[in-house]
Amino acid sequence: MPLDTDSHAQSASRIPASGRRRTPGRRARLHWTAVAAALTTLALPAVAAVPAATASDLSALSGHAAAAPGLSAASGLSAASGQASAASGQASAASGQAAAASGLSAAASDMLDVPVVPGQAVAVDDFYTPPDPLPDGADGEVVRWREEPRQLSARNYLVMYHSTNATGRDIPVTGRVLVPTTPWRGEGPRPIVSVASGTRGVGDTCAPSRWLDYERPFIEPMLLAGWAVVVTDYEGLGTPGGHTYVVGQSEGRAVIDVVRAATNLPATGLQAGGKVAFSGYSQGGGGAMWAGELQPTYAPELDLVGVAAGGVPADLSEVAEGLDGQVGFGFLLFAAYGLDAAYPELDLESYLNERGRETFEREKDACVDATLAHAFQNIGMFTTTDPLQSPQWQARLDENRLGANPPDVPIRLFHGTLDEIVAPGQARTLRDEYCAAGADVQWEWHLGEHVSTMVTGAPGVVAFLDRRFKDRPFLVHC
Repeated sequence: MPLDTDSHAQSASRIPASGRRRTPGRRARLHWTAVAAALTTLALPAVAAVPAATASDLSALSGHAAAAPGLSAASGLSAASGQASAASGQASAASGQAAAASGLSAAASDMLDVPVVPGQAVAVDDFYTPPDPLPDGADGEVVRWREEPRQLSARNYLVMYHSTNATGRDIPVTGRVLVPTTPWRGEGPRPIVSVASGTRGVGDTCAPSRWLDYERPFIEPMLLAGWAVVVTDYEGLGTPGGHTYVVGQSEGRAVIDVVRAATNLPATGLQAGGKVAFSGYSQGGGGAMWAGELQPTYAPELDLVGVAAGGVPADLSEVAEGLDGQVGFGFLLFAAYGLDAAYPELDLESYLNERGRETFEREKDACVDATLAHAFQNIGMFTTTDPLQSPQWQARLDENRLGANPPDVPIRLFHGTLDEIVAPGQARTLRDEYCAAGADVQWEWHLGEHVSTMVTGAPGVVAFLDRRFKDRPFLVHC
């Protein structure tokens, strides 16, 4: 449920088409009311993950909207009664009551089966092993690709492409390109939305391109609108090396470069020069916003028209403080792994006690369901010295703090008032910093915790992107 309660909302104004603002039409609202209601009912608990390339399993999705486990980088739930739920989002609430503040139905909360999630049984796929040595290539240049079985309304391509990581090194990244059968009826080439995924985990088996994506119900309306959708696996998910979880300097470039890869692949039929948007929630909200901040200097050739991001971890230090000792502590472990993978000089293991070293080895290939086991733990249980307090770690955290370079395009930000994983205060600060810098920000509070806000925020994202691609006005709150 969206709430415009801040002073920014009260000073909202409409921007003319040339200035880039929009409000959802009645038709879109009615469509999304039905979609959101269905997704809210089915979002929890998670359905079993299935291999993305299995056509028979993919077809089953259309029968029951099953791809919406409603999990993202902060996938724990706050029960409506105030009881914290499982931090995993791939499991129902630890107490067996998953009635989230968004009003999830009793039918959803009664479904207590823990689903199958990507694990070590994933079939070996040589596609994800890059050539050694990696051939030279510009950012976004395709290393290899293959067409896979059609996914619902779209042709489906798996790609490996060049990108640049947080320390400036050329790396291979994998991802997926979805090209809808629905024609694009607007002006210019078919637009592309680069959807930055929410948390999947830190192990190779968790890569979004390997599995039927739990965010697919939120992607399908984009495809039905005639937009191409590209989804990166980020650095180190699927490909060799550790996943640089929530490290924006790496994630933002991967989100950008998968757009370049899609237009560099003739088989897709996508053309360079069309309108582009970035979108994501939670970990993906951070990835999308980082892509927006990096684009003017990293990919100025892209015709970026908007960024939509929810549940954004803009300030990792503040997010970490909010997770320590709380239901979502497992995500703080993932973030420590991610920073260590991005910046080896941080030497995470040198801070760990015996329990920490054992946990590091056990969870370094974990998918998101593993966060459940770490609810309410704290940093002191695993370390001899808190790495987050060291100058080296603080410097890298500061490098990955959003807000210094607001995108020069319209931005839609939204956040849950009861978000128990990604601190709401730091998201509000990001909005204020963008507004103070003159950015055009559409801001919306949602009455809900982390997962329900992903569901209730989805209609507004599609409405915002639709208006951006059609160059229509949108509501601004700065």
